[in-house]
Amino acid sequence: MMLKPGQRTTLAKEISARLASEEWAIIDLTLQNFSLPTEDQWQGSKLQYIIEHVKQADDEILVDLAKHLSFEIEHEEKSRIEPAFWQKDMFRLFISHLSSEKKFVAEVQEALLGFGISGFVAHEDIEPNTEWQSQIETALATCDALVAFLHPGFHESLWTDQEIGFAMGRGVPVFAVGVGAVPYGFIGKFQAFKGANRTPLQLARDLFDGYRRNKRSQAKIASVIVGLFEESHSFAAATTRIKYLEELEYWEPAFSRRIKMAAKVNGQISGAWGVQAQVDRLVASRS
Repeated sequence: MMLKPGQRTTLAKEISARLASEEWAIIDLTLQNFSLPTEDQWQGSKLQYIIEHVKQADDEILVDLAKHLSFEIEHEEKSRIEPAFWQKDMFRLFISHLSSEKKFVAEVQEALLGFGISGFVAHEDIEPNTEWQSQIETALATCDALVAFLHPGFHESLWTDQEIGFAMGRGVPVFAVGVGAVPYGFIGKFQAFKGANRTPLQLARDLFDGYRRNKRSQAKIASVIVGLFEESHSFAAATTRIKYLEELEYWEPAFSRRIKMAAKVNGQISGAWGVQAQVDRLVASRS
């Protein structure tokens, strides 16, 4: 396929971000298997190294390498759709669940917002006059990840397994939360969390931790958290969000510049006790 300049940039960025989490030996092995050059001596970061070598790939190799890393340009184009049920500039999480458990799931959905995660709960987010199946398909086509809440009877639902299959086909991360039911079939191989006796806030935190560590979602989560920090509307928000930043496993040089600037221009950040010092230490540790 013939890629547009913007598509090449998108693919190169995604490839570099995903591959940079691997060890050097795996990075070189991957580049070599896709007929890309490698070097024995390199003074820069892994990210810079990958970008420098990936940018030499022709369109076909670039597309194949992106697919190998579970990213396709078509997915990026779909994600530009902005359905009303997604919160702007947040990580998009499709929550597969039984309608009988919508109250509990809605509470988790509310708690997730504090971590920059916009959850889609079909029985709460679809307007009564909207064609519900079309909206569910749109949510599945534009989500960044899916989590299944496994209450008893989940497997008997006509829709839940199809939702999981849709997400698996797209290659987005799929997690499961066991709430009285045991993961089964394909779900059994995915990262699972124990939901019994966990509060909605605790589950939201568990999911945030899972997605910030997952190789396929950590870049998006990191960008979202940096954005939340920049927009901190109170001292408490700045204090909480700098801790989330410190926990991120993915980092880009631009993030350091952004949080330093945020500390200068946002009084809720600069005025929060100890946050400026945390920003300085974080930037120094990531350089």
